[in-house]
Amino acid sequence: MSILIVNETVDFNRLKDLLSLTDGNLASHLKALEELGYIGVNKQFIGRKPNTTYFATTVGKTAFTLHLDALESFLKGK
Repeated sequence: MSILIVNETVDFNRLKDLLSLTDGNLASHLKALEELGYIGVNKQFIGRKPNTTYFATTVGKTAFTLHLDALESFLKGK
């Protein structure tokens, strides 16, 4: 999520490289985030090659912010 928060969109291969995950592992994580409504997906063709990009939704951005706030409170002992 942090990658999608700081980038407007990121394609599958870039996420895979940044996170050092296999195709299958990344796909299952992305599917779970999509089912929660935290990310959106755009599928298109560049030339004849399929390209899938992902973006953080408003719901995902809010959930991520709440998560960071909870971590900060935990670390501060609140």
